[in-house]
Amino acid sequence: MGDALRLLELIVNGAAGGCIYGLIALGFVLIYKATELVNFAQGDILMLGGFVAFSLVTWFGFNYWLAAVCAIAITAAFGFLLDMIVIRRVIGQPQFAVVMLTLGLGFIFRAVAGITWGYDSVGFVTPFTNKTIHLGSLVLGYDSLSIIGGTVLLCVILYLFFSHTRLGIAMQAASQNQLAAYYMGIPVRTIFSLIWAISAGVSAAAAILLVPVSMIDVNMGFLGIKAFAAAVLGGFGSIPGALIGGVTIGVAEQLAGFYLPAGFQDVTSNVVLLGTLILLPQGLFSQRVVKRV
Repeated sequence: MGDALRLLELIVNGAAGGCIYGLIALGFVLIYKATELVNFAQGDILMLGGFVAFSLVTWFGFNYWLAAVCAIAITAAFGFLLDMIVIRRVIGQPQFAVVMLTLGLGFIFRAVAGITWGYDSVGFVTPFTNKTIHLGSLVLGYDSLSIIGGTVLLCVILYLFFSHTRLGIAMQAASQNQLAAYYMGIPVRTIFSLIWAISAGVSAAAAILLVPVSMIDVNMGFLGIKAFAAAVLGGFGSIPGALIGGVTIGVAEQLAGFYLPAGFQDVTSNVVLLGTLILLPQGLFSQRVVKRV
């Protein structure tokens, strides 16, 4: 019975970590589906969102919930401006140029964060910090449950937005056929900037959900590497696949850390990425979509 409870705890904790990977991967996928660009600075935008929330709580005295909403909004606005001012200039250029640009932006974001907030890890108290729930002999942390619950809530909000609002439907139309959307009067460029804003906001939400279990530092953006593996596993371009891929990697990491020798947990995402590329290059939920531009 003890082994079964321990396994369940590992799965819940792994699913919580995987939800973070899934949310970052969701940002990858949203941008890729719309523009066919891969934003390798996605993890660093998560890092900036975390520092913004930290600043609002510790410097300006915001409570946790207000700081979370404001940090998501500020980071989303940053994503909008980033696309409008910088990314838009390389549309139509070779993919290599986009890769180098986003990688370079990631280095810049880390440098700016280090200058602004320092290179030491920081954090702040949340309503879920150091709290547990006991279900018989099973002990679960509020932090892990809050991550899973927050991810589910965010996914429901995004689903309702994309499915039942005119703006969300316009975003889907623009991502499927830019020319037809333009002829229908949809401002395609503005729509793409809004998609970057949503992607950045989702990353900020992931950072805020992560605060109870991890400190904020300039290197937390490297979580984007694991999230990229999650996006590939799910089938790059599949929104449900990104989330399922993230949870799969998170659970695999927890199991590897407990059952395998030290060091295996750190390379689990890389092993999953390589295995997916070799055995199933299209991912678990690949979608064949013909886009007309």
